[in-house]
Amino acid sequence: MIRLLPLLSVALLAQTYYPGTHNDWEKRTAGFDAGKLSEAIAWAKTHETKSPRDLRLSHDFSFGRELYGEPLGPFKPRGEMTGIVLKSGYLVAEWGEPERVDMTFSVTKSFVSTTVGLAVQDGLIQSIHDPVRRYVTTGEFESGFNAKITWDHLLRQTSDWEGTLWGKPDWADRPPAGKAVQEYRTRRHNEPGTSYKYNDVRVNLLAYAALQVWRRPLPQVLKERIMDPIGASNTWRWHGYGNSWVELDGLKIQSVAGGAHWGGGMWISARDQARFGLLTLRSGVWKGRQLLGTDWVRQAKT
Repeated sequence: MIRLLPLLSVALLAQTYYPGTHNDWEKRTAGFDAGKLSEAIAWAKTHETKSPRDLRLSHDFSFGRELYGEPLGPFKPRGEMTGIVLKSGYLVAEWGEPERVDMTFSVTKSFVSTTVGLAVQDGLIQSIHDPVRRYVTTGEFESGFNAKITWDHLLRQTSDWEGTLWGKPDWADRPPAGKAVQEYRTRRHNEPGTSYKYNDVRVNLLAYAALQVWRRPLPQVLKERIMDPIGASNTWRWHGYGNSWVELDGLKIQSVAGGAHWGGGMWISARDQARFGLLTLRSGVWKGRQLLGTDWVRQAKT
């Protein structure tokens, strides 16, 4: 049995299809009903969001109405309604502009998580249950509740971190409806790990903390360890803010945004995003290489 296992692994690998680089992607119907697939695509095309395609204008109509809602990073207009259907790795269908680079907002959080997972994989972070203050000594995690915050808390958005980052106080992001600003901003913060809040200030903090660990730009880490190995194009960009530059070891490096709440974040094509999704579906494996730990992918999906 021991001698057969490597042969079995090779056989399974041979049966698993992975696309080549860039546009080298085999198309197959994969057993789909062509008529019903066309109907589904037509339905998707007719259900575009009513928000303006000018995403800066869309921001002004939504997050721009918040206190501290001023943009910090770049925006770009979005393109046509776009989608991709994959089955067993094969390209079944696509529509719109699948090679166009667009803003992807909170999809960016998955890329932040991945850079943290790689840091754990490399031993730069010993455990996600370690307090972040052991790794980040620039003052954001020094006292009170903040000193108790772990990597796991930041990854799961349960830290309830208190502070201001890149000019944005934590309380200004999606304040609860019906609660007075003064009441919310002066509230007592919860014990880390006991409450959940979808909050881009704290996701930006996670990206900043990961930068402090890696000591080099997160887009470089992602490109070398994930995007190049999975055959992505070189068109994607990961933006930060105009005021999110820091000095590390004598170099000016931009701390990237974990979303596009105030602009920036991951700008990527549907084709490249589909590759990243396929890597996730394959538990971090690409053509026999374990790029991202299986355990990390499993935890990321909980």
